[in-house]
Amino acid sequence: MLRTTTCGALTIENLGENVVLCGWVQKSRDLGGMTFIDIRDRYGITQLVFNMDDNRDLCEAARNLGREFVIKASGTVVERSNKNLKMPTGEVEIKITALEVLNAAKLPPFMIEDDTDGGDDLRMKYRYLDLRRNPLRNNMVLRHRMAQSVRRYLDKLDFIEVETPVLIKSTPEGARDFVVPSRMNEGQFYALPQSPQTFKQLLMVSGFDRYFQIVKCFRDEDLRADRQPEFTQIDCEMSFIEQEDILNTFEGLIRTLFKEIKGIDLPEVPRMQYADAMRFYGSDKPDTRFDMRFVELNDMVKGKDFPVFDNAELVIGINAAGCAAYTRKQVDELTDFIKRPQIGATGLIYMRHNEDGSLKSSVDKFYNEEELKKWSDAMNTKPGDLVLIMAGTQDKVRKQLSELRLEMGTRLGLRDKNTYSALWVLDFPLLEWDEETERYHAMHHPFTSPKPEDISLLDTAPGAVRANAYDMVVNGTEIGGGSIRIHDRTLQALMFKHLGFSPEEAQKQFGFLMDAFEFGAPPHGGIAFGFDRLCSIFAGLDSIRDVIAFPKNNSGRDVMIDSPSAIDDKQLNELKIKSTI
Repeated sequence: MLRTTTCGALTIENLGENVVLCGWVQKSRDLGGMTFIDIRDRYGITQLVFNMDDNRDLCEAARNLGREFVIKASGTVVERSNKNLKMPTGEVEIKITALEVLNAAKLPPFMIEDDTDGGDDLRMKYRYLDLRRNPLRNNMVLRHRMAQSVRRYLDKLDFIEVETPVLIKSTPEGARDFVVPSRMNEGQFYALPQSPQTFKQLLMVSGFDRYFQIVKCFRDEDLRADRQPEFTQIDCEMSFIEQEDILNTFEGLIRTLFKEIKGIDLPEVPRMQYADAMRFYGSDKPDTRFDMRFVELNDMVKGKDFPVFDNAELVIGINAAGCAAYTRKQVDELTDFIKRPQIGATGLIYMRHNEDGSLKSSVDKFYNEEELKKWSDAMNTKPGDLVLIMAGTQDKVRKQLSELRLEMGTRLGLRDKNTYSALWVLDFPLLEWDEETERYHAMHHPFTSPKPEDISLLDTAPGAVRANAYDMVVNGTEIGGGSIRIHDRTLQALMFKHLGFSPEEAQKQFGFLMDAFEFGAPPHGGIAFGFDRLCSIFAGLDSIRDVIAFPKNNSGRDVMIDSPSAIDDKQLNELKIKSTI
């Protein structure tokens, strides 16, 4: 090793030791007779001291060091006169006896500091420099520790880590596939896996009754803060189980991660039906760090000649506790917020429960105080509260009020990143109607088992069939989801039929799986956690980008290596693909 120790290891107990450090120049300070250099590696920072009286040449060499030069420094550990107790090595410094420049460096395009002056695009282009900063390096360490904790937990429960193929078959369900042309099979294509779903089910048929994999997956879809074209899942499957076994096993995993990584004893995770999540929060991933549940007001607001309410399918409200003092400007800001195209609401009704006990609404022309008292009772308001009401078609208004609820939670400081609230959401619909294709699609995927008691509804009321499916939500973010799988060929064929597949299409796309079911498939189910999302929550970040070493930007580009990019005609000819340029 070129070094005897790291830049974060030395303390007052090492006084008098001769050491060799290697690292990058963080900063230098020339005080005339003395020069101080901070040397940095991924373990920390140590101060080096060069004295003109001791060695003029060494001191001159130190003065010529630029930021991010890679150096090797030898010397003796001495006590610092001006201690910095904010850093682990802040009581000592190294009196340098030898210095070697291992590699010079250009001036970096942004400061390698915790609070850098580099913008997102610039830091993405020079990601290898950005990764030298403490925040990103700490995120990578966090990610590593979480992965190791996952492996330890699952290994103790006899799960086997199995790698599944990356070059697979394209399927029509789900998001768009990334496709890869095959040179040896002209005109044919592989797809990159959106998940290892069918392979892990085949592993259950194979008798590997407990499987997991921390695996890369790929989806060619529009990007956002919590979505990348390539992402990582903790993918798991179990045989001879029921839903309760999955919930208990993987709730244990999440609680173990919180304990080992954050030092938090996460309480038992409550459970909520999908129907209740939509009814009370307008979302299948409600943020339960705060209450502010929806209250339906149809019975007490209709029939008063107020067209907005009379013509609405649903009128619902939330109680923003302590917000009665909001000014008209603040209420107008909320109205503008819900009128944004992303939300699409047309307006907002409000009622103040004033400190003197009086009730005042924005529609007093239509409702007297006695009627407002009914609103107050339904919303359980107290003096100082503000009721916010929206009206419209059932599905749309719930989603719109959900956005307003989250905005109010943010404004009131109820969405603290250091507070964690987990939730299981159960019994999703098996199918959802797609207006564009005018047919039902699987809400999760076509291998999800319906509730046995609902199978008879597939022919008469397919939209009412519930799935044996479950999601785990933390702080309003879905971090994992799964289901009990279909393990019977007849039921799987019935599912494909209701998804619009002909028997021939089902056999062509998924015949390998249905054939396998005829050779003794055990009851099985599983779950997959979004590892990037999980890491970002533990790191207190809104975006998954900074817990991924080399992410893509919002256009799906890696601006550091300039990818995707065109390939030359020779490669295209080998693949029998014509250039479009």
